[in-house]
Amino acid sequence: MTHTVEKIGGTSMSQYDAVRDNIIFHGKQNKPLYQRIFVVSAYGGITDLLLEHKKSGQPGIYSLFANVNDSHTWHGAMVELQTQLQKINAGLFGDTLLCKQANQFIGARLRDSEQCLTDLQRLCQHGHFALESHLLTVREMLASLGEAHSAWNMAQLLQRDGVNARFVDLSGWNASAALSLDNHILQAFEGIDLSRELPIATGYSHCEEGLMYSFDRGYSEMTFSRIAVLTKAKEAIIHKEYHLSSADPRIVGPNKAVPIGRTNYDVADQLANLGMEAIHPRAASGLRQNNIPLRVKNTFEPHHQGTVITVDYISQTPCVEIIAGMRQVHAIEVFDQDMMGYIHDHDRLLLDIFTKHNAQIISKDINANTITNYLGGSLQTVEKIVGEIEEHYPHAEVSMQTVAVVSAIGSDMQVSGLLAKTVSAMADEGISILAMHQSMRQVDMQFVIDTEHYDVAVQSLHRHLVEVHEHGHAICVA
Repeated sequence: MTHTVEKIGGTSMSQYDAVRDNIIFHGKQNKPLYQRIFVVSAYGGITDLLLEHKKSGQPGIYSLFANVNDSHTWHGAMVELQTQLQKINAGLFGDTLLCKQANQFIGARLRDSEQCLTDLQRLCQHGHFALESHLLTVREMLASLGEAHSAWNMAQLLQRDGVNARFVDLSGWNASAALSLDNHILQAFEGIDLSRELPIATGYSHCEEGLMYSFDRGYSEMTFSRIAVLTKAKEAIIHKEYHLSSADPRIVGPNKAVPIGRTNYDVADQLANLGMEAIHPRAASGLRQNNIPLRVKNTFEPHHQGTVITVDYISQTPCVEIIAGMRQVHAIEVFDQDMMGYIHDHDRLLLDIFTKHNAQIISKDINANTITNYLGGSLQTVEKIVGEIEEHYPHAEVSMQTVAVVSAIGSDMQVSGLLAKTVSAMADEGISILAMHQSMRQVDMQFVIDTEHYDVAVQSLHRHLVEVHEHGHAICVA
């Protein structure tokens, strides 16, 4: 266990000089250049163009191909994508031979992809072939283009700058058959000498399991995790454009948010439940089970040790480490007095409906005759869910309300009077608490509030529960 496996996020990848100087060369610190494996994401915004915008849902090539019969629409998006990729190449390589080679590399893949989609579209015009049965494969093929582009570029740029970098293409392009994820990774890294080579691997990995079926856009984290586990890394590192901090700096102010420094995988799960993933929970499980620490670092602060996530860490003094939340959560309340005595039967039926629509449950309230579920996801999906619930419960009162959830999270929050202090902090700001949840494990407290109070609630809780301790460089130095 002498090497690290490190993942670079898309926003960081878009700033090559910072990646080279701060990550590859350690910000001029006297640290070894090799004994590291890098897994890279597509450049910022490229996967949105390939699939769909992660936040707004604006369709990319995949969505256009899947939902519109007019082939000119997605063909036009392919042209726009190629223009954008060539613009990135020009910014990285300038007017050089390497730029021409970069354009040739990604251009060939784009042409192959476009031809595949055209052939598939023509094939599915025949009644015996359904487009829907091929869409997951299409999604994976398109997703792979972004990481192949960024990984190839980075390997070439590092070679230009004197590093013995090696492009490791896990995308399975032109592969005759799909291997299991683990076998594919082991085969790709066989024969690589980490003492003198710096592998730059694609975040997307083609495999017989189909990463996007289980992880969708979290596929690169799964690739990263499995490489760390299979190569027996001493540490896994994620480089982001920000620290894993006590709150969103954009809300509480960059001078008030403080890096966490140390925490555990339990806290990482709580963050993931609120859509603030340090790492995908399934990817984290491999690291956790193999006792591999995960470090989250800020690309632009190379001298800061970042935040280390381990299995067994518990803060020496009970405290709140993070104020997090979700601005928009859909609360679906089902009230039916006939539930009394049969609450579990009704709960199971509701869970089946949520599973059918792939809805994420953030939290839940249950009493004698009422079940309230707090769901993430689009309003369109939630409206479909409400309609289906009303069909199953024609005599129940079914209501939906958009709310916000604010949560205080920590590895140990067994502080006497903490709940009262938290409620008082929000009451002082005139915030009405619609519902609250606190588990006996004392790792988080959730408060359901009106959406317009979200920012004020985060600021108030951070001020009363974190800032008062004046942690300085980090809550706990890693």
